[in-house]
Amino acid sequence: MFGNFGWPEILILGLLGLLIFGKRLPEVGKNLGKGIVEFKKGLSGVKDDLEVASDTRSASRPAPPPRARIEDQNAGRVSLDEELRATQDRLRAIEAELRSSKQQNG
Repeated sequence: MFGNFGWPEILILGLLGLLIFGKRLPEVGKNLGKGIVEFKKGLSGVKDDLEVASDTRSASRPAPPPRARIEDQNAGRVSLDEELRATQDRLRAIEAELRSSKQQNG
């Protein structure tokens, strides 16, 4: 609604500004431009500070991965306890084979 200015509206606003500010209009425009530049500098300073704070925070401890992604990766996999039990069973089987081969050779 307010963002759809055509040339007639811009011309009327320019004439209105000229009537109100007169000879000071260039000075007003210059000060407005300086204000906008300072505001942008302030925003970029805050943004830089936030990035530095975020970097130091992430350097001190890694961010945890998203939970849904972990669950998707683990879909169809066995749990760590099951893997541990299977590994222990394999080790017992290997020990039993070693004992039997030592008894046969020894």
